[in-house]
Amino acid sequence: MQLDFCPVEYDTQSRWCDLPKIACDGQTVRHPEVPRPEFQASTWVHLLELPNPFSFDEALLLCQHSGDRWLAWVPDHGEILLHENQFCAT
Repeated sequence: MQLDFCPVEYDTQSRWCDLPKIACDGQTVRHPEVPRPEFQASTWVHLLELPNPFSFDEALLLCQHSGDRWLAWVPDHGEILLHENQFCAT
């Protein structure tokens, strides 16, 4: 007996709307879009990866640097430039 299955590859860094495509039987299907959360300055967010082993796992957003990058402050680390896929809402 042979099983036919569609392999699915997930990008663990994509948490909102940049999910990968699934290719099955030669067809490409896009996952439904998930709205991106709107972040604001002076908001605490949870870091998905620590800037150093001794820093906190949360950051305070200071200001938006560009479309998807934020200047943030991490306790026991200092200021850092974060991409939106490096943190999530707490």
